[in-house]
Amino acid sequence: MPVLNIVEAVNMALREEMQRDKRVVILGEDVGVNGGVFRATVGLQEEFGNKRVIDTPILENGIVGCAIGMAVYGLRPVVEIQFMGFIYYILNHIISHAARLRTRSRGRYTVPLVIRAPYGAGIRAPEHHSESTEAIFAHIPGIKVVVSSTPRDTKGLLISAIRDPDPTIFLEPKRIYRALKGDVPDEEYTIPLGKARIVREGKDLSIICWGAMVMVAEAVANEAINDGLDIEIIDLRTLSPLDKDAVISSVEKTGRALVIHEAPKTGGLGAEIVALINEKALLYLKAPVLRVTGQDVAVPLSQAEDYYIPSVARVLNALRDIMAF
Repeated sequence: MPVLNIVEAVNMALREEMQRDKRVVILGEDVGVNGGVFRATVGLQEEFGNKRVIDTPILENGIVGCAIGMAVYGLRPVVEIQFMGFIYYILNHIISHAARLRTRSRGRYTVPLVIRAPYGAGIRAPEHHSESTEAIFAHIPGIKVVVSSTPRDTKGLLISAIRDPDPTIFLEPKRIYRALKGDVPDEEYTIPLGKARIVREGKDLSIICWGAMVMVAEAVANEAINDGLDIEIIDLRTLSPLDKDAVISSVEKTGRALVIHEAPKTGGLGAEIVALINEKALLYLKAPVLRVTGQDVAVPLSQAEDYYIPSVARVLNALRDIMAF
C-alpha cells in the first residue's frame, strides 16, 4: 500500500477513473503539459492524450461553461480551478445552470461535473489565493460540497464525486497538500458522499471540523489530555449534504461542542452547525456551543496569516471556556 500525500492521492484517483471510464475528461489551466499548478495532474496528458486532458485558456467562465455542456452531453468532466479565489467568475454557471438543470428538466438531464479547487490559507500565498468560502456553495441546492482532510479520504471521495450524477465542488486544503502523508489503498474503493468520519472517539467534548482544521483539532485533542479531557473529533468530509446524524449523535454523547473552520465567522457553516445542535440536541448540552474561526476580514498576506487561521492556542482557550461553564 503506497504512502501518499493529498496531491498524489488526487492524481491516483483521476488516473484510475480515467482508466476505468473513457467518459472522464480533465480540463483547466496548465493541467496538461505542466501537470497543474500543484502538479496534481502530472503525467495524465502523456498517458491519456490531449483530448482527455485539456489545457484551456485562462478563462474560468469558459472552462466551466464548456464542462457543463460536456456533462449534459454524457461526459464526466473534472475541472481544475487553480485557487478557490478564482472560482467567483463562474458562480453564475454553477448556481444558475449546473445546480438547477436536473430540476429545470424534471430529471431528464443531470450534470455529472466535478470542480476541484485548492482552498484555504497557510502557504503564504498572494491575494485571492487563500479563500475559504465553502459556505457559498453549501447554501446552493443541487450542489454537493466535499472537503478532504487525508490522502485516503481524498482518493475515495474524489472517485465518488466523479461517479455522482450531480455537480460537486471538491475542495482540497492546500495547507496540508504535501504536509500530510498516509496509506492509500491501490485497489478501487469509494467513500460515500454525505458521511462524516469519526477521527477519534471521546466523552467530554465534540470538535466538529473539516479540511486542514482536522489537523488542528487533533493537536488540540492531544494537548487536552494534559487537562484530563477526552475529546471526540468529527470530520464532516461532506458539507452538503451534511451528516446531521453524526453531529447530533456525538453531541448527545459528550454534551459539549466546538466548531472549527478557517472561513470568516459571520455567515459561516459553523453558525448552521450550532443552529442544528440547538434544534436537535439542546437538552443534551452542558454548555453553549462555541466557534473558533477565521476573522471577518479578507485573508491577510503572509505576515498576518497566522493571526487569521484558527490556532491550537485559540481552540484550546475556547475548549477550556466550554469546560469551565
